Amino acid sequence: MVAEPIARRVILASASPRRSDLLGQLGLEFVIAPTHIDETEHPGEDPVAYVRRVALEKAQAVSGCGDDIVIAADTTVDVDGTILAKPVDDDDARRMLRLLSGRTHRVHTGVAVRHGGRVVVDVGTTVVKMAPITDETMECYIGTGEASGKAGGYAIQGEAAALIDGVQGSLSNVIGLPLGLLDQLMTSIGISLPALIAAQRDRAADCLGRGVVGPRVGGEPPQFV
Repeated sequence: MVAEPIARRVILASASPRRSDLLGQLGLEFVIAPTHIDETEHPGEDPVAYVRRVALEKAQAVSGCGDDIVIAADTTVDVDGTILAKPVDDDDARRMLRLLSGRTHRVHTGVAVRHGGRVVVDVGTTVVKMAPITDETMECYIGTGEASGKAGGYAIQGEAAALIDGVQGSLSNVIGLPLGLLDQLMTSIGISLPALIAAQRDRAADCLGRGVVGPRVGGEPPQFV
């Protein structure tokens, strides 16, 4: 059963500007509370289990009131069961791009939603085909600095779009937050995402009508202990 729409506070447990952009595109108001957990993979842990666990731990690491909605996510690139996380430097990014060049890989994003004492988590998977990458093209791409901080060493929403031959599944999943899966998880705990956005919009309009400045979409990232 989906609850009546209430303009609850939404907390994004991530410092990722890509995830902020995706939520902002929906018109959702939220605050940012980056988490600092150990994201080291466990021995023998497969990529799907890895992102599921890390997303869950991120959601549980954020403090907040019981009525807050906490959204957490973690993304990794999977090549034949091998996890490609964020490159540690340019040489590591080159290693990853050589592995991906001219072949198909999977991108997994674990998403966890916490609300009212409940936490639900699931994983979205998208199949991506990378075009063959020449050494010259690779050096040009590495030179943009875009590979830094991106799972697999590339950003599909940026200049790496030119390196992609095809995508099967959710594009927002590759960027870092599968919006369709997020909507399903919120519905499963009784929250309608479209109704929540509408309630926030109505509250903002009411605040403006009374001369009160309401919260911004996204906004500055306050810290939560």
